[in-house]
Amino acid sequence: MGRGVEIAIGPIVASRNIPPRRFPDNGAMHLLIPFASSDAPACAQALQPLRLPHLEKLLGRLTLVDTDAGSPTSFSPPHERALARHYGMAAPDGAIAWAAREAALSGRSPHDSAWAWITPAHWEVGSDHITMGDPRTLNLQEAESRALLAAMAPYFAQDGIALDYAAPTRWLASGAIFTSLPSASLDRVVGREISAWMPSAPSLRRLQNEMQMLLYTHPVNDQRSALGQATVNSFWVSASGVLPPAGDPHRVARLDLADSLRDAALANDWAAWALAWMQLDLGSCKALLALLDAGQNGRLTLCGNRGALVFESTRRGWLERLHQRLRPPTTLHALRGQL
Repeated sequence: MGRGVEIAIGPIVASRNIPPRRFPDNGAMHLLIPFASSDAPACAQALQPLRLPHLEKLLGRLTLVDTDAGSPTSFSPPHERALARHYGMAAPDGAIAWAAREAALSGRSPHDSAWAWITPAHWEVGSDHITMGDPRTLNLQEAESRALLAAMAPYFAQDGIALDYAAPTRWLASGAIFTSLPSASLDRVVGREISAWMPSAPSLRRLQNEMQMLLYTHPVNDQRSALGQATVNSFWVSASGVLPPAGDPHRVARLDLADSLRDAALANDWAAWALAWMQLDLGSCKALLALLDAGQNGRLTLCGNRGALVFESTRRGWLERLHQRLRPPTTLHALRGQL
């Protein structure tokens, strides 16, 4: 990632190779926006007429201090990489230990083992591909989830994996297999063909096949089928890894994780996504702008499906401020190629 280069916005052009002059960190508010853009052609069409006045003012007031260039096929999406850096949990692709962090926050001993999330899921199996449905749309109830976990846990135990209930569509799993196993975020696979992100461990692939057979005749699925509900026919592994020594699961920071764009983006509903952006502009973006107006420091991270851009409060000279006033406002559409 490029660091220490001051950037002039609109269009983005490097102005000079000196470190930006940052304000001291006095608890600056960090606004992190996942799914701010996408390389989907329909997203570009939705962005073209979209005007977000508070975001544009923020982009004029803040300085680009960091970029995170990645691939749309990475296991860890840009917003998770940014969030991991925020919590001091930066890790290789697919190894951000979110499950271990949850284990720590719930009173377990996360450093004693490697952890992962196991998500009960519905796979749509086609003739030549498998698509992952959004687990949240299953509306899986706690009793159903616990019954499925009880049936599946002995098979996982045979491979040294212990399962523990956390939420209807999120179970905590611990075992040595997750120590160095890259796993793809749910935000990568929901609504998409999953072959590029399947776990590499043969034992997990075998377990997925075994669970498909076990779940096919499970009473929970029989009842769901009778009610016209989607069945749970597999599981997904994500958030694998070991909590890094520097990672502080209890860290308190002024973070506004604005995730209201997620559902529309994953559903490829770009009209709803544009509407959500306008609401976000009137909410979190306006609030951060008000903090800047009050003399406080701020940080803004925009994340797409490939990369992220990080903007911060910096001290600017009078000439630079004058240039900023004369430049046309930077639009989200102009930044799309970097997200």
